[in-house]
Amino acid sequence: MGLFARTAGFARLASAVVALFLCFSLSAFAAETFDTQPLAIVTKDGKSHAFTVELAITPRQREQGLMHRREMAPDHGMLFAFGETRQVFMWMKNTYLPLDMLFIAKDGKVRAIKENAEPHSESIIDSQGPIDYVLELNGGTVKRLGIRAGNRVENELMESLRKAK
Repeated sequence: MGLFARTAGFARLASAVVALFLCFSLSAFAAETFDTQPLAIVTKDGKSHAFTVELAITPRQREQGLMHRREMAPDHGMLFAFGETRQVFMWMKNTYLPLDMLFIAKDGKVRAIKENAEPHSESIIDSQGPIDYVLELNGGTVKRLGIRAGNRVENELMESLRKAK
């Protein structure tokens, strides 16, 4: 086999390896899609605040979350469902929006709140105890609407998971 044939063969092999790598790399970084549902937060004084939330249910959806988003409508958010009751740790890596995080128990009660989480921060945000859900809203929403620990969150997914167990 001549030098040209070996070089051409190596080039084809290298091209195939690069193409394969790019296919796997791009699919790994492909944006996840999220279903949406209505969600309501009912404050202790009986006021109900309506939102449309994207559902982060699968591990890949929860990993992506709101990363790389540059904007979110004021009445939108993302609900993370973990499928079990446990302590949860969040962060803001690659997240451009300041977020309010509501840590929610299986019964729908808000157990803890982190207001205005800092964009791009890799500091750990702790649920401060076992919870089943995290609701992320635009930063400042909690203060603007008077949302507090003890408020109730109502959502179809949460209700169906509560009944399933």
